[in-house]
Amino acid sequence: MSVGRFLGMIGAILVHPSDGRYLVLKRSEEKDFGAGIWECVTGRVDQGEGFESALHREVKEELGVEVEIDYIAGTSHFYRGLPNPENEMIGIFYCCTIKGGQEIKTSWEHADHRWVTAEEIEGWLAEGYWLRELILRAELIRKHIHPEIVSNNRKYGYEIG
Repeated sequence: MSVGRFLGMIGAILVHPSDGRYLVLKRSEEKDFGAGIWECVTGRVDQGEGFESALHREVKEELGVEVEIDYIAGTSHFYRGLPNPENEMIGIFYCCTIKGGQEIKTSWEHADHRWVTAEEIEGWLAEGYWLRELILRAELIRKHIHPEIVSNNRKYGYEIG
């Protein structure tokens, strides 16, 4: 098999620091892909842009806030549409905290949003649904990650070079 090309993407799972709830967003019906589904902040990595820069840009565009990266919750490989090379994506999902008590303001890309606990997401989204599984994974990591690691991630990030 030949080496192909992939589009890069990011996902930002926002956790509320005071109560540990996660932000879920309902995609607008106007979106060309995945209209009406529940998701976290997602977006493509632009040419010449790193994953973390893309994350900060997408969160600002979709929610109007700045975040700190706490940890990586997972990776993804999927097709945005038909399974052909032009639609193939690889991505990284980061768990983040909103900086300094800012209030989110959703853009046109989302029709609704909710702050939910991991327990609520278990009873609400179907087993196997990617967002449900991602939030449950993020919750497990959040409960066990050492605060010094989170502090280091916020200070230095993950990107090398």
